[in-house]
Amino acid sequence: MSIFFKELKIGNLVLDNRIIYAPMTRSRANDEGVQPEFTVDYYTQRASAGLLVTEATNVSPMAKGYVRTPGIYAEDQIESWRKVTDSVHAKGGKIFMQIFHTGRIALPDFLPEGVEKPVAPSAVKANGQNYTDDGMKDFVEPREMTTGEVKETVQDFANAAKNAIAAGFDGVEIHGANGYLVQQFLSTNVNKRSDEYGGSIENRARFLFEVLDAMIAEIGGGRTSLRLSPGGEFNDIKEDDAEELYDYVINELNKRDFAYLHIGTFDQNRNWHPVIRPKFEGVYFAGVGFTKETGEKLLAAGGADAIVFGKLFLANPDLPKRFKIDAELNEWDNSTFYTPGTKGYIDYPTLDEAKAAN
Repeated sequence: MSIFFKELKIGNLVLDNRIIYAPMTRSRANDEGVQPEFTVDYYTQRASAGLLVTEATNVSPMAKGYVRTPGIYAEDQIESWRKVTDSVHAKGGKIFMQIFHTGRIALPDFLPEGVEKPVAPSAVKANGQNYTDDGMKDFVEPREMTTGEVKETVQDFANAAKNAIAAGFDGVEIHGANGYLVQQFLSTNVNKRSDEYGGSIENRARFLFEVLDAMIAEIGGGRTSLRLSPGGEFNDIKEDDAEELYDYVINELNKRDFAYLHIGTFDQNRNWHPVIRPKFEGVYFAGVGFTKETGEKLLAAGGADAIVFGKLFLANPDLPKRFKIDAELNEWDNSTFYTPGTKGYIDYPTLDEAKAAN
């Protein structure tokens, strides 16, 4: 039997397999961050994953950085997600919610009425543009968060975690990657603060660990997890001292009891899995760019405990079955990744559906 189908314990759960569905923004929610009914089908179709991790979900109105992204801070949002978790659990699946705050990547278009600037560790504008339904728009200069606002945002994450559990999720993953607020604090090019959240590596990592500790206190370590992207430069992030920074971060993570660490980075210059995995003492998920063959090889070598698949699983809702019998795989359609509606969302055929259509 393939190592993919060996059980894995994370926190309070036992996963049936080591094939994880990646968190991926899909932009199907309404403007109030409420998921449509067909989101239930989307996640339920993929419930054979060892674990589903949802698209990144906003912890507050100020966290929103993209069109049609869901939230977890209002009752109607919670209710829309509860339908998802009920359906996934009815199929025997397990599901974590990924939560985030986009920080300086947000545009005023997405923020509450009257808010002119997004917030960030420091008033440093990102190079590049963000997508809106009116076309691409340049990032704007953010406003530096006050120390009090930083602490309020820590509580926003804890509240979001509590709401996710109320919505029926098995756990919560902090999005500490891809140039969003948590990584903005870790960075050397965005974080220019002079208070306890800036300067030294310990100070720059303080926000991450305050969020993590607040969530563990709120929902328990067995239901809390973390994604990081060491060395990644997505959304104009720089970590000039990445080696030293992540040595510190991993050492601190090893002092805490939580479900898993998910490393998925777009650093084109370095493979971080052999750097991080030997140092981390807990359950390790490896993501970004894996095929069945490369994922299986890494698991067999002890280089990860589970493999996270994104676009491959998106296009193949029954990916574990296809892996098990070495079946042909569907191709994904880039043009429908972020478009509203059901096309490219719930219409990728399973093997059984494809056979029935022929």
